Parts: sequence; C-alpha cells; structure tokens
Amino acid sequence: PQDEDVLVRGLSVLCNLANQLYYPCEHVAWAADAGIIRAGSQKWWTLSMALWASSLLLGILRSLRILFQLRRKLRQHKCSTSSPPSRREVKARVKAQVLSILADLADLSNAIHWLPPGFLWAGRFPPWLVGLLGTISSLIGIYQAPRGGNSEAV
Repeated sequence: PQDEDVLVRGLSVLCNLANQLYYPCEHVAWAADAGIIRAGSQKWWTLSMALWASSLLLGILRSLRILFQLRRKLRQHKCSTSSPPSRREVKARVKAQVLSILADLADLSNAIHWLPPGFLWAGRFPPWLVGLLGTISSLIGIYQAPRGGNSEAV
C-alpha cells in the first residue's frame, strides 16, 4: 500500500529475501545428508539456520515497528472521538503483533541453539527447552491461524 511505512516495507522485503534464500539452502543440506548430492551438509545447515535466524530477527524488528505505530494510533484515538470499532481493531492488531513477536522469539532462540557451538547459546539448550520453545511457537501459530495470523502494517 502507498501509505505503508518505508521501514516496515524494507524489513518485509529483507525478511522475504532471507526466507527465499533459506529454503534452497535447507534443501541442499537435506539432500547432502540423504546422499542425493555429494556436498558437505554442515555448512549448508549452518547457512540455512543463519538465514532462518535473520528472517526471524527481521520479522521481530518489523513487528516492533508496527507495534509502536499502533500504540501511537491508540494514543491518538484517546484524544479523538473515534468510533469504538476502530479502537477495538487497533487493539486486536496490537495483540497479533505481540503474539507474533513472542512466536518469533521462541523460534529465534531455537535457531540460535542449532547454530554451531560458540555462537551465543548455540547447542546449550536441553531437549525439553527446545521442545517447549517449539511448542510455544506452534501454539501461537495455531491460535493466530483462524484470525488471519499477523496483522498487516499500519
């Protein structure tokens, strides 16, 4: 849309780019592990995890930007006599962005865990924590699915 924030749009494009690069890297890593192609899979897994983590981080930044814009709208609505449905709609979009941030943070924690040891907390999570973070992210995704997921930009 023409009224979309330039920063939100830029973050969306970069996030999309990271996702588009992630998928082929993950497929090459899988194919190398399966013996379909002769290549070292570890570098491809590392690259795909780094791209996934980048995508998640960009998504978090995008959601934070949208969240701040929505909060500004809510403050403006307090000063004006706007209709209650639009205020309710903005609050629903705030909730969607907060949930999106929480899901992305859970996935980002796991993505970093799966990077090579030595990077932040890579490889240090016990299996139960990896499972818990994945479950949290999945449950948020299931909750958001019938609602249209992550609300669009302001």
